[in-house]
Amino acid sequence: MSDDLFTIEPLGEKALLLRFGNEPTRECFDRIRTFEQSLHRHAIPGVIESAPAYTTLAVYFEPLVIQPADLERLLRDLEMGASQASLNVPSRDFCVPVCYEEKFGLDLAYVASVHQLTTEEVIAIHTSTTYFVHMIGFLPGFAYLGGLPDRIATPRKESPRTRVAAGSVGIAGNQTGVYPIDSPGGWQIIGRSPWKFFDPLSNPPSRLQAGDSVRFYAISREEFYHIQRERSDFKDA
Repeated sequence: MSDDLFTIEPLGEKALLLRFGNEPTRECFDRIRTFEQSLHRHAIPGVIESAPAYTTLAVYFEPLVIQPADLERLLRDLEMGASQASLNVPSRDFCVPVCYEEKFGLDLAYVASVHQLTTEEVIAIHTSTTYFVHMIGFLPGFAYLGGLPDRIATPRKESPRTRVAAGSVGIAGNQTGVYPIDSPGGWQIIGRSPWKFFDPLSNPPSRLQAGDSVRFYAISREEFYHIQRERSDFKDA
């Protein structure tokens, strides 16, 4: 990466991609969110929206209002102020219950076999780590959690399932995450949480937000069904 806060490259005809680094670190996340806040405060005419990812920020614009070269210049003008601004991103800590029993952990035995571990060891490793929510994507409310230990990092399934149940906890590469709604999916499913992670009638609709920290803890099947029966919204966090 250069000495600049970011590099800029075109992303089609209506977007610029700002690249803040090559590794999805907490420092990179903070730089992206700080700059995005500065972008929103200045409300550049013609800018439609921005979309943060692990190491990038996509800035979408209307070419009839602002040309790419002019937008790039204005983004560069924001750079110095953004790099010196104090970050104001709300962050919360969550302890998420997960039942890792075979009924819910469809691929737990496979993940254990790949790494020559017992299923108990995989669970112990998965629950011993604090994960960081880098971004929300793929599905509404799907949080990409970084920090999965290398000892249980496992590639996606070669053939995705046509349906993965809401609340399913999966592994894909060095990431872990929770499916917020029923959907197709190719992550290795090792358990399921009884929590609701997406509700279109809530504000915000996604329970987890970028910047949050997450730890998982193991529960029994009986506890799973008890929590599931008692839940009504996001207030049980």
